[in-house]
Amino acid sequence: MSSKEKPTLGGQRIKTRKRNIAAPLDPAAFADAVVQIYLDNAGDLELIAKCIESSDLNFSRYGDTFFEVVFTGGRTQPGTTKPDEGERHTYSILDCEASRELILPSVIYIQKILRRRPFLIKNLENVMRRFLQSLEFFEENERIKLAIFTALAFSQKLSGLPPETVFQPLLKDNLVGKGLVLTFITDFFKEYLIDNSLDDLISILKRGKMEDNLLDFFPSGKRSAEAFSEHFTKAGMAPLVEYNDKKIFEVKVKEMKSALTTQIAEEADISEVIETVKQHVKDAKLPEIEIVRILWDVLMDAVQWSGKNQQQNANLALRQVKTWAKLLNTFCTSGKLELELLYKVQVQCYEDTKLMKLFPEIVRSLYDQDVLAEDTILHWFRKGTNPKGRQSFVKALEPFVKWLEEAEEEE
Repeated sequence: MSSKEKPTLGGQRIKTRKRNIAAPLDPAAFADAVVQIYLDNAGDLELIAKCIESSDLNFSRYGDTFFEVVFTGGRTQPGTTKPDEGERHTYSILDCEASRELILPSVIYIQKILRRRPFLIKNLENVMRRFLQSLEFFEENERIKLAIFTALAFSQKLSGLPPETVFQPLLKDNLVGKGLVLTFITDFFKEYLIDNSLDDLISILKRGKMEDNLLDFFPSGKRSAEAFSEHFTKAGMAPLVEYNDKKIFEVKVKEMKSALTTQIAEEADISEVIETVKQHVKDAKLPEIEIVRILWDVLMDAVQWSGKNQQQNANLALRQVKTWAKLLNTFCTSGKLELELLYKVQVQCYEDTKLMKLFPEIVRSLYDQDVLAEDTILHWFRKGTNPKGRQSFVKALEPFVKWLEEAEEEE
């Protein structure tokens, strides 16, 4: 062999790299095959589930198509709710009557499929999201069926279906503006509450990040507490109305506390603080008793409890009472409200160890500042109904009450 010739290895097999050739998508053939299973079993979901289980259909590739067949009886045109060409069956969710008894078997059927093929939950989410975003393209009775299915799906705890999949797609401006979302969500709530408690519904709303945003389901011109109350009361859901009223109330109380806390921390003029309270009372329509409770909470929370002994704590509490006595006086305008304030003081002194021995001193200070009348204190002493610490507080207040009674006799 010439020294210039290159050596070769005899018998070497030269391999060429294979290209990854993707199989063509054929959702139409898949849809036709699933439809045929429905037709062959005359819509019997038990038999259909068994056939689906034993089939070699490619569910991992055509999961969305499968749920289109389940909901509509056949394949829909890509990106729409319109029927596509191909075989169809009449045993779908949208083909049956708008009845929980007739839709529940489909929910249970889907549950069985998902237990065998849990990866399909994403496809169910995809299809539901698309349908809910396209409510305007369904007939009214079809929207009712979708609402019933959704309620039953959550009621049956359909494998891993997240609430945000349902609630968030609904919040499209055009759907909300036409009132379609409010109608759908009302049907959903009514159906869900047949088998579940209001607490269960609230739990779903929390997970769907809608607990504090229920008015977002209403058209923009009707987003008010009054509209909410009227609508859901008429729909027979008074407990939901009560819950929403409570949430609104809590928000308003929180806003008022925040505003007062800021003003007190900045040592604002007491007249400004009084005007702030009056404005919140007017806007939020807060009950007078609640105002008294809020004022005492805010005033005591604002105290910088840095005292190392009982006397220092007493001085701090009494200084706060004296400083803001005019504020308390402005809103304690009746014996009933004064008694409520006294109960509030009683409970706080009972629950807060650093204040427990200060009860008689605080009461005396409130009396000296003309916040509490003599009759209110005597009524609490003789007939008070709140049991928290009452026995020890009555005993601690005896010297002061005796002084009041003697002063009364002298007069």
